[in-house]
Amino acid sequence: MKSSNHVLEDLLQGKRKAIARAISIVENGSRDSTEILRSLFSHTGKAYRVGVTGPPGAGKSTLTNKLAKYYRLKGLTIGIIAVDPTSPFTGGALLGDRVRMTDVELDDSVFIRSMASRGSLGGLSRKAKEAADVLDAAGFDLILLETVGVGQSELDIAGAADTTVVVLVPESGDGIQAMKAGLMEIADFFVLNKSDRPGADQAIMSIKMILGFRAHDEHSWLPDVVKTQANEGKGIEEIANLIAKHKNWLETSGGLAQKRRTRLKNRIREIIDEKLHVDFWSERRSTELDKEIEKAFSKEVTPYDVAERLILDFKRKN
Repeated sequence: MKSSNHVLEDLLQGKRKAIARAISIVENGSRDSTEILRSLFSHTGKAYRVGVTGPPGAGKSTLTNKLAKYYRLKGLTIGIIAVDPTSPFTGGALLGDRVRMTDVELDDSVFIRSMASRGSLGGLSRKAKEAADVLDAAGFDLILLETVGVGQSELDIAGAADTTVVVLVPESGDGIQAMKAGLMEIADFFVLNKSDRPGADQAIMSIKMILGFRAHDEHSWLPDVVKTQANEGKGIEEIANLIAKHKNWLETSGGLAQKRRTRLKNRIREIIDEKLHVDFWSERRSTELDKEIEKAFSKEVTPYDVAERLILDFKRKN
């Protein structure tokens, strides 16, 4: 097996086996993952990241597939991370979105990876964001992040992507559902997929009406709504044009640099949170918690007393 240094060397040359190996190391959190991520960090920042999110059944995978095909015809190299629900049995990706990427799955300039959400409430695990760093360092021009469609909890895609696309369908009052889920705040623009179905025009009117209530001025970016039929490839060019338009607006307004600073700040917070979590729940502290459970159960102490004592003990020893 190659050392992490050799994996990194091959990765930076865009070798597919090295890319796959590096993502596996990162996803599994094995001993070499931090070393690889630390080494490749200076090579990141060139790829543009597009998040594709929305409720289940909206056609996100089909749209991602068609969008990747469009960009390939333009000569761009594409990395796709499709984040699926976690299998309760294996802990791995449950659906495997690659089965729906039929237009690009055999293209050597497209790298597709299905990953498990691993309980991430935002539908995008930290490991998926780190896998995007791997693809970035490997030299891909564009990274498409497609998230698990869980409706109410897709919001951290906005922190991981430069442009966030929310995909909806005419049925089920998706405009109102999107507003309730908070998707109205994170979308840089909306795609109304399956727009040949009844209710499409009403859905667009509903979304635009809700967007009209957002505070804005002449310098603000105003999200638009694009009608598509992803199965037939209709509307894909319009999506690509809006992504380009949003990218240009971000670059000229300074918004792209600010987004990436915020992403970096949040990444550091996530790393600290995870390290503190692992350090805190040492075997000894878990044993101490087990001893305190009976006292809390019999109401001799409260859960707050137990938590405070364990935290004070942690601080004292660190």
